[in-house]
Order: sequence, then structure tokens, then C-alpha cells
Amino acid sequence: MNDPIGDMLTRIRNASLRGKSTVETPASKGRARVLDVLADEGYIRGYENTTGKDGHPAIEISLKYYDGAPVIREVKRVSKPGRRVYLGVKDIPVVRQGLGVSIVSTSRGVMSDASARANNVGGEVLCTVF
Repeated sequence: MNDPIGDMLTRIRNASLRGKSTVETPASKGRARVLDVLADEGYIRGYENTTGKDGHPAIEISLKYYDGAPVIREVKRVSKPGRRVYLGVKDIPVVRQGLGVSIVSTSRGVMSDASARANNVGGEVLCTVF
């Protein structure tokens, strides 16, 4: 798999469109850090480390819904393996006038755009969520 974070975001998008309560993805530290940000920002209920059907480590993500509609309306991968996008702290995009969140991988860890601005650090913009 060339893009594990992109794969996880696609699984989340597809499961939320189908109305699933949980979705499973292979486990990795990078995926867990992105899920930490999504949980802190209130886009998912949480996640749990489990063992998949094939015996490999997996992460089970609990999706969040409000009045029957998924909380995550739109998720876009910004930085891809073929084209990395690095931005300074002043250039980090504001998603939907502050209603959404950009997830940024910085030298201080993976964090939301608001946290990156507060810590005055830029980095690789992984994705945007609304």
C-alpha cells in the first residue's frame, strides 16, 4: 500500500456514506496520530486497537453521527505520496472559514491547524476535514 493515510480516509468516507457505525483499518502509528486529532476535534467517537480477521493488528474506528447524518461531511487528502505539500504556519489553510480542520504533520507531532498556529509551527498538510 503506497498511501496508508489516504486509504484510511477513504475507508472512513465510504463507511460514513453507507451509515456504518464502525470501520476497520490496518494499524500504524501515523494512522493513530491522525485519528487522535479527529477524536479531539469531535469528528469520530474514538478508536480502539484490535486484531483483524487475518490476525494482523488493526484499528477499529467508531464513527459519529448527528441526527442520522455523518459528522464528517467531506474529507480530502492534500499531501499525497506523489506530491507532498509543506506549508509555513502563515500559509496553513483555513477550512470552510474555520468550521473544518486541517490536519498537519509538524516537527512537534500531528496536530490540527489551530494547534499548529498556536504552537507557531508549519509542516506537511495531510488532509482537510469538514
